[in-house]
Amino acid sequence: MALTTAEQPSVRASRAPGIPAKRRGSRRGRRSEAAAGYVFLSPWLLGLMAVTAVPMLLSLYISFTNYDILSPLSEVEWVGFDNYKRMFTNDPSYWRSVTVTVSFALIAVPLKLAVALGVALLLNRAWRGVGLFRGLFYLPSLIGGSVALAIVWVNMFNREGAFNGFLGLFGIDGKPWVNDPSWALETLMVLAIWQFGAPMVIFLAGLKQVPTELYEAASVDGAGRFRQFRSVTLPMLSPVIFFNLVLETINGFQGFTAAFVLSNGTGGPVDSTLMYTLNLYIKGFTDYEMGYASAMAWVFLLAIGIITAVFFTTGRFWVHYSDGDDR
Repeated sequence: MALTTAEQPSVRASRAPGIPAKRRGSRRGRRSEAAAGYVFLSPWLLGLMAVTAVPMLLSLYISFTNYDILSPLSEVEWVGFDNYKRMFTNDPSYWRSVTVTVSFALIAVPLKLAVALGVALLLNRAWRGVGLFRGLFYLPSLIGGSVALAIVWVNMFNREGAFNGFLGLFGIDGKPWVNDPSWALETLMVLAIWQFGAPMVIFLAGLKQVPTELYEAASVDGAGRFRQFRSVTLPMLSPVIFFNLVLETINGFQGFTAAFVLSNGTGGPVDSTLMYTLNLYIKGFTDYEMGYASAMAWVFLLAIGIITAVFFTTGRFWVHYSDGDDR
């Protein structure tokens, strides 16, 4: 039945208040959910502010001062960009630490990823006992970065260490590897490469996602194992390679514990193991130049950010995603 002209306004009036009431209810529900979310996040947010954000901002301020860590902050002298100028123009040890760190990252990271990928390919098989081998290969990564492991490594590569004992079985005269400036950094690289368990597990997960149909099609086309690896495995695994490359590069630049233990906190012998983070520690907590160390930390953060940005910029040319979206 059609409504009369007199009835239509009353119908509109009766419906209109109902819509805002529902909207107000939904808004209140969303606000209560958001409030509950912030309540659960509050411990993390407080920790972020107290442990990360506030100290970072404070270190940024300190980087423009001559703070010596022993004096009150109220007594520090503002020096502007003097710490940054000194870093780039009047500190040979700074550039030495940059050279050592870049050399370490350029050699250790690619070799570590290559070993991790090779072992992952070997363990990507359904043969008996493979789970045990996966666990054994991953074990060094569980204790990675520990002081105890670094001490064991130093004892293994000193003059009377196990490595020289092994070489002696073949009549080869060893040397004090950790005390030789020509080989000290290489022993740190070997330690880093040996801890390939974490990227290996990630590579294994990626290999499990490669469709077997692609290998079957390549085999039908006459492709051998090497061609299948180059044309199927590497393209399908490129997102995982990219992920491991970014993480391991950042970890490589942040190396500290092994260099500290091997050199007794000095970066020796002859600054051959003076990693950037170790040099930063020496400036801040040995030489009490916390203002200068803070400036080094912020330059380091900027450099890591630039390197990561370069990876993400160039990754779109070689990283291929299975959904066809090459980001």
